[in-house]
Amino acid sequence: MSVRVAAADLGAASGRVIVGEVGPFSVSLRECHRFVNRPVRVGGTLHWDILSLYQETLDGLAKAGPVDGIGIDSWAVDYGLLDASGGLLGNPVHYRDERTAEARQNLERLGARELYATTGLQFLPFNTIHQLAAETKLATARRLLMIPDLLAYWLTGEQGAEVTNASTTQLLDVRTRTWATALIERIGVEPALFPDLREPGTVLGHFEGTPVIAVGSHDTASAVVGVPAADDRFAYISCGTWSLVGVELDRPVLTEASRAANFTNELGVDGTVRYLRNVMGLWLLQECVREWGADTAELLRAAAKLPRGAVIDPDDPVFLSPGDMPARLVEACRRADQPVPADRAGIVRCIVDSLADAHRRAVEEAQELSGRAVDVVHVVGGGARNSLLCQLTADACRLPVLAGPVEATALGNVLVQARALGAVSGDLAQLRSLIRGSQQVTRYEPC
Repeated sequence: MSVRVAAADLGAASGRVIVGEVGPFSVSLRECHRFVNRPVRVGGTLHWDILSLYQETLDGLAKAGPVDGIGIDSWAVDYGLLDASGGLLGNPVHYRDERTAEARQNLERLGARELYATTGLQFLPFNTIHQLAAETKLATARRLLMIPDLLAYWLTGEQGAEVTNASTTQLLDVRTRTWATALIERIGVEPALFPDLREPGTVLGHFEGTPVIAVGSHDTASAVVGVPAADDRFAYISCGTWSLVGVELDRPVLTEASRAANFTNELGVDGTVRYLRNVMGLWLLQECVREWGADTAELLRAAAKLPRGAVIDPDDPVFLSPGDMPARLVEACRRADQPVPADRAGIVRCIVDSLADAHRRAVEEAQELSGRAVDVVHVVGGGARNSLLCQLTADACRLPVLAGPVEATALGNVLVQARALGAVSGDLAQLRSLIRGSQQVTRYEPC
């Protein structure tokens, strides 16, 4: 048996609809639609243009033609609010909006240790729990849906919460994979706002007769399914706008050392835990390229000719919002008493060296805190194309880096659908063996 399914993969910078064909011994992908995800600032607030994203998804599904299943994944933490009639209460707010400026005070009010012991999530100012503290529409809201769940609702008319993305809200009990009702009540929100949870592989409903299937709807959850690992001794870097750096575990790590190191325990497919740290990622480079109107490939070639340059902390909150990124990077070098880049190539070299160093720290600490030793680092996502970053990451980690597949998220999405439809069977190891047999990876040895 083979199946043909559509994966709608919405990233923070762009979206795509990809058709996957899966049989017992093979998986292949074909992109049929790609589109820009362009946020809009209205009245001082940064929003996602969710109706445009939905229309682009519909356009992609139309181009895909007849399929046996549809799965949707996207970035984490953001949500739409519905009123009593099921109507959307305004465009969802972008996680980079400044409304969560008081998040640290909110964290202190809730108790950082207690919050971590329940949810296992690292402190990020834009986590859903902190967004809700600044939310102005709760009085009329009757349902909260994460972005993939919102699109699935519009396709099927069915409301629910897929568990991997729900785990990024900091409102889910990571040990029981259920909503943390007592915590939700403590922040002054009605638990009824949150819909029933669904595991990946569940049929959510139907769109024009085609089953819509819950996948790892947090794009990183699908990307980790798409890691072509041969055993469990691997670290992964899902590298795009963010670098998600970690290891795959069968239980959360909720120690005080883990909390202090700001590691997160997000839920994965098949009961797994994605133990990781968020690193700012290629957002730094993307914003510089946008500011300059330059060619990314040319900048990276120029940066590769330079020696190791300034290294700064890419996770400094000063880099979170859009704006003049080159100026902020130069100022960060000055503050850190690092050599100030002389030109654009120097700024790019600073970005890549700083990301490689942040990858190293995260890989080393993930091993130490979890007790899971690794022999290889898998880089998946768009960053797998960045040969300079992959080589510098191998050098920094002193481990081989296997780069690819670029479309790991779509592969994970497609394979979970195919398993739900009966085209393939088995655990994550068996799904990953299909990827190893059909997708090319590039190996970088540390120098």
